[in-house]
Amino acid sequence: MVIEASEDEICAIGFPAELPLESPNELSEMAKEQFREYFDEKRKHFDFPMAQPGTDFQQKVWDELRKIDPGKPISYAALAKRMQNPLAIRAIASANGRNNLIIVVPCHRVIGSKGELVGFSAGLWRKKWLLEHEAKMTSIGQSTLAF
Repeated sequence: MVIEASEDEICAIGFPAELPLESPNELSEMAKEQFREYFDEKRKHFDFPMAQPGTDFQQKVWDELRKIDPGKPISYAALAKRMQNPLAIRAIASANGRNNLIIVVPCHRVIGSKGELVGFSAGLWRKKWLLEHEAKMTSIGQSTLAF
């Protein structure tokens, strides 16, 4: 993974093919440690400072994504209902696709309405792996879908 950080916040997280390699700083090292804990099943949420540019609507979508519990993926329709905007499914999907803080802003937790894996910039195989990983971290050890 590649972590891009300013002195004040994490700006982007991705994979080497998506982002240029950056020189580490104190903040990116903090994020790196939190990712180690996440992959070791010791952390479910990230608390380092982060920000990404986006419209007000995109920011609202990204804020809502952070409220989705690990191991409990939801559909785009369910996310639209949670945002009290049931007709905005396409706009929400578009904002989801513009997320630059992969895993931390958990766009991978949004799935199709029939439970199918749809759209993930890092590849559907990674999305599947992340969802299975998070399901193992939950107390019941299973994913539950919200429609």
